[in-house]
Amino acid sequence: MVPLPSLQQLRFLCALAEQCHFGRAAESCAVTQSTLSGGIKELEARLGVTLFERSHRHVMLTPLGKEIATRAQRLLVDAEELVGLARNAHEPLSGPLRFGVIPTVGPYILPSLLPHLGTELPKLKLYVREAQTAVLLDKLAAGELDLLLAAIPFELGDVEAMKIAEDPIVVAMPCNHPLRHHRVVSRDDLAREQLLLIEDGHCLRSHSLQACRIVDPVRNEVFQATSLRTLVQMVAAELGITLMPQIAVESELASSRNVVVRPLSPDEPFRTLVLAWRSTSSRGAEFRMLGNLIRECLTGTKTAFAPDQNAQALIAR
Repeated sequence: MVPLPSLQQLRFLCALAEQCHFGRAAESCAVTQSTLSGGIKELEARLGVTLFERSHRHVMLTPLGKEIATRAQRLLVDAEELVGLARNAHEPLSGPLRFGVIPTVGPYILPSLLPHLGTELPKLKLYVREAQTAVLLDKLAAGELDLLLAAIPFELGDVEAMKIAEDPIVVAMPCNHPLRHHRVVSRDDLAREQLLLIEDGHCLRSHSLQACRIVDPVRNEVFQATSLRTLVQMVAAELGITLMPQIAVESELASSRNVVVRPLSPDEPFRTLVLAWRSTSSRGAEFRMLGNLIRECLTGTKTAFAPDQNAQALIAR
């Protein structure tokens, strides 16, 4: 019978592959540096290969070590899902759940969502990670996250996704702006204005550009910000107008009295919030249960949403 490496050894391997530093890797595994170092040596001896190049200054994966670490990560994900499948067969949505959310959604739903889930799922331990969509997708694929809440249109790759709600894109402008007299703002109106947009890397930027059908934003884009809050403050200072999701209006305008919003015409564009998880996950039924709870919370507290109550789970590939 072939001697197999232990899950702990594989965990040590993946931690060192990520950190490239014995001390930090040991800390992430909650063990001493000598324990981790010994585990790596035992793994190399068991496999009969060198996984890392070591020097006084650097720790670097060998080419074979990199391939083995990638496969080890997949094995750890499968092992965790095996345990989760057994546990949740008796009690769905209990225990730890690693949940990713994008910055243009998290601050606006988590304050109401977390207490709601705490009441409905008292044994669920939710660990939240906020980052841009591409980063979250990488962590989801690597098994560092169980599921994430994102917004489309955005290429999500090989995941399964459940539609949660539609979030309209609206125009924010200073209270004394001429367009404030318009009941709705047209795309032609926007083409003549100085636009303040969120920076590259945020899916909201592409959503905003698609909503306005702007092919070349450079011609009237005057500022890029790292957050919606900064954009709204720039609008309040009368430096231009911006596009923002309806979900953020109540929170962001509460501290900015010099800003008003208007819908876009003629078709009132929107982004779609989705809950996404690995298509290979065995917990899809659980995650759909969670999606229904999230939808219930949003529709009960955010009247601006227009969710599809009959939405089915969809595959976003």
